[in-house]
Amino acid sequence: MANEIALLGATEIREIASRLELRPAKSMGQNFVIDGNSCQKIVRVAGVTSDDLVLEIGPGLGSLSLAILQAGAKLVAVEIDNRLANELANTLRSHNCVADTFTVINKDALSVNELGEFPTKLVANLPYNISVPVLLHILAKFPSITSGVVMVQTEVAERLAAKSGSKIYGIPSAKAAWWADLSLGGTISRSVFWPVPNVDSSLVKFHRHQPLGSEVERNLTFTVIDQAFSQRRKMLRSVLADLCGGNSQAESILNTIGIDPTLRGESLTIHDFLKIASALAKK
Repeated sequence: MANEIALLGATEIREIASRLELRPAKSMGQNFVIDGNSCQKIVRVAGVTSDDLVLEIGPGLGSLSLAILQAGAKLVAVEIDNRLANELANTLRSHNCVADTFTVINKDALSVNELGEFPTKLVANLPYNISVPVLLHILAKFPSITSGVVMVQTEVAERLAAKSGSKIYGIPSAKAAWWADLSLGGTISRSVFWPVPNVDSSLVKFHRHQPLGSEVERNLTFTVIDQAFSQRRKMLRSVLADLCGGNSQAESILNTIGIDPTLRGESLTIHDFLKIASALAKK
């Protein structure tokens, strides 16, 4: 039963790591959560229930995995490290997790395009170095995921949740908004990690909304976003000139769709970027 599942503590985590001769790798963003209460907090913020099939990216030694299963959900965990993937299944079984409630996949999350199942939530402690690409990839490839929580570096969390008009609003904020509404979900102390990172961590919550357009429209919209933020200090009429065929053409297109050509990228919402992309498609 879910309520019999025990969480990992710091001592057991270090014992598992020692047995595996594992030294957390900075290159892979490996900072393992050693505090069960923090894992339960993440699961609560994500609103995980027994009705959910949760996708977890980078489960590591299984701290968060156990908290997800403790909540009664089923779990699909994607782990790139072969040693960790093999050990995770053993850890889950030894902590009273029923075999048919979890699946462990040993792959790079960025190469996973289908799971054979349809996860409903994403709950993950994402490696700092690839957190944004992984989140965008999962949102793009798994439309069955309607909501979730990811733990990332606080600076990244604030950028992801930023709204247009903010100084930290940029490419991650705009692209993530294509699929979902994002907001901050609280902070996580450095002390709950092993090894202790030299950056702060925060939770980002998201709820998927209706698609804004087709995949063709998304690709063109993302091209516009990349261009708009390629030189943040430049006005739209200048920075979009290459896409539009010149400054005057860019100014004309922007005026036609009701967007001030003297604005900068951080002033535009995802809907504005889509309007520009749609206008370019008609050129």
